[in-house]
Amino acid sequence: MERMPRTTAELPIPVNAARTVAKPVLRALEHVGRIGMMLLELVRALPEWRIWLPRTFEQCQVVGTGSLGIVVLTSVFAGGVTAVQAGYQFTGSIPLYLVGSIVAESIILELGPVLTGLLLAGRVGARYAAELGTMRVTEQIDALESLGRNPASHLLLPRILAGIVMLPALVVFADATGLVAGWLASKQSLHITDADFIYGTRYSFRAFDLWYSAIKALVFGAVITIVPCYVGFSAKEGAEGVGRATTTAVVASCVLLLVLDFVLAKILLPL
Repeated sequence: MERMPRTTAELPIPVNAARTVAKPVLRALEHVGRIGMMLLELVRALPEWRIWLPRTFEQCQVVGTGSLGIVVLTSVFAGGVTAVQAGYQFTGSIPLYLVGSIVAESIILELGPVLTGLLLAGRVGARYAAELGTMRVTEQIDALESLGRNPASHLLLPRILAGIVMLPALVVFADATGLVAGWLASKQSLHITDADFIYGTRYSFRAFDLWYSAIKALVFGAVITIVPCYVGFSAKEGAEGVGRATTTAVVASCVLLLVLDFVLAKILLPL
C-alpha cells in the first residue's frame, strides 16, 4: 500500500528551516536582479540627452535649493554641539586647541556627509518614491510606455543624476557651515582663541579628508536616489502600496547609507 505524501507541517524541521531562510534570500536576489536591470536601462537612456538633460536641471533645483536650508541648519547645530562636547570632555586634561581638530575631522569625515545623506534620504527619497509610486498605480508609467517613450530617460535618470550631482555640493555647504558653527561655539563657551582653533584645525587635517568626504557624498547621492526610484517604480496595490513603498524607500536608503558609511571607512581610510 502506497504511503501518502507528507504535508508541510509533517516535514522535518531542517527542511522548514531551510525554506524559511531561502525565501528572504531569494527575494533579496530578485531585488538585486531588478535593480541591475534598472541600471542597465539607465545606461541605455544616456544617448537620449535631449530628454533627460532639461529634466535633470529641474530636479537639481528640487534637490539642491529645496534642501539647502535644512542642511545648513542641521550642520550649524552639529558643529556647535561637537565643539561644546569636545570642550567639556577635554577641560583640564588636554589642550583646548585640539577642539579645532576634533570639530574639523568630525564634520568633514563623518557628520557632514552622513547627516546630509540621512536628511535627503527622508526628504528627497520619500518624494521620489511617492511620485513614482503614484505614477505606477495610476498607470501613468504604463501610458508613457504605450506611447513608445522610455520611462528611464523621462523619470528615473534625471532624478538619479540630480542626487549624484547635488549631494556633494550640499555636503560642501554642510562642512563649511559646521566648521564655522564649531568655531563660534568654541569661542563662546570655551573662550578659545582664533589662533588655537585654526592651529587645531590644521593639526590633523589631510588633503585626502576632502576627497573622502566627496567620495562618500557621491555614493550616498546614488543610494538615496536609486533605491527610492526602484521602490517607487515597482509600487503596487494602490494608495496603500504607495505609502508602503515610501516607508520602505526611506528605511532601506538610511540603513544602506549607514552600512556603506562603515564599508567606505574601512576601505578608504588608512589605519
